[in-house]
Amino acid sequence: MNDEALRDIALWLARQGYEGMDETELIAGFCQRCNAAGTPIARVLCLIDTLHPEFEGRAFQWDKVNPVSPLVEYAPTKEGSARNNWEASVFHELLCGKADEIRRRFGSGAPADFHNLQQLKDDGHTDFVAMIHRFTDRGSVGEMDAFFSYWTTRDANGFDDESLAALRTLVPTLALAIKCASSIRIIGTLAEIYLGRDAGRKVISGQINRGEVEKIDAVIWFSDLHDYTRISDGSDPEQIIPFLNDYAELVIGAIHAHGGNVLKLIGDGILAIFRSGNQQTDCLAALDAERMMQRELGQLNARRMAEGLSITAVYLGLHVGEVFYGNIGGRGRLDFTVVGPAVNQVSRISSLCTSVDRDVLMSRDFIEACPVDRAAQMVSLGRYALRGVSRATELFTLDPEMR
Repeated sequence: MNDEALRDIALWLARQGYEGMDETELIAGFCQRCNAAGTPIARVLCLIDTLHPEFEGRAFQWDKVNPVSPLVEYAPTKEGSARNNWEASVFHELLCGKADEIRRRFGSGAPADFHNLQQLKDDGHTDFVAMIHRFTDRGSVGEMDAFFSYWTTRDANGFDDESLAALRTLVPTLALAIKCASSIRIIGTLAEIYLGRDAGRKVISGQINRGEVEKIDAVIWFSDLHDYTRISDGSDPEQIIPFLNDYAELVIGAIHAHGGNVLKLIGDGILAIFRSGNQQTDCLAALDAERMMQRELGQLNARRMAEGLSITAVYLGLHVGEVFYGNIGGRGRLDFTVVGPAVNQVSRISSLCTSVDRDVLMSRDFIEACPVDRAAQMVSLGRYALRGVSRATELFTLDPEMR
């Protein structure tokens, strides 16, 4: 690869990195340009860890014979077969050792002495080079502390000195571009996980000014767990977090499955909104989420009972109203949430579930916003005084025969 080609590929990488090209496209474009410039790349695997509650990192593969390879999000490698495979890999050797590069020239008789290398050798790859580009503490995010890659060729003579020099020159810029894309992805992931899907997207898009709110009409969901204080007081401390996680996963999963946005986890309580722009659609979505939640609640409780663990029920209040949605707080700490009398009211409605011995309570405003056929499935429980609400509120619940 001549100097002009090196410069052009490096500039292309830098431009795609700051413009935000997807990692898979970035690696494919890089490999295609290297091959066109005379560096015979046959297969590439790149790994970079991330910061995510469900998986450890992402793997990107490119193969000249089959260029379309799916992104793989790999699970934590701390135990079981995943740990064994990781510890037998060339990348683990690079991470724990002092070398930044390991080469195996299969065509010259080099051993296939790391996990999966024998398969590469059997597939006709003649040369293999693995690299690590380490990040410092200043450049790490969580466990994202290095960029790993390997490069193979099927050329009969392996990589020549010029091709190796090209890779050593260009891969650091590729690592920087991938790191940029991964960091942006991490920002979006954290915002959505900790703020909620819709709120996270709004914050990432730049809506971060204190007091920047919009007035919206929304279906408001507030749920909490029945008898949580007694259960937590009577349980071993190490059981409390798994208990909360089990029931939070149940509720959040049902809300997300029906298009809702979870805004807050308040102890055992969950605040969410549904706001598609059509109130009837949002009411139906909330009711369908409640139905799914109750169905899966029975399965969860059956499993926990079989394991000798505490069980509970979910109490839910549903309301429709106008709320302020946006950034609220102090200069050094903001929250993206909803506030307003309607939010207070749905919380009060939910808290009455214990008193009236019902799992679900809905305001008249919610019933009036529902399609007629679904509203006909509700029964009135009468009017109730809600703390902080000047007028008594008529509350409804689901007709048990319509369950």
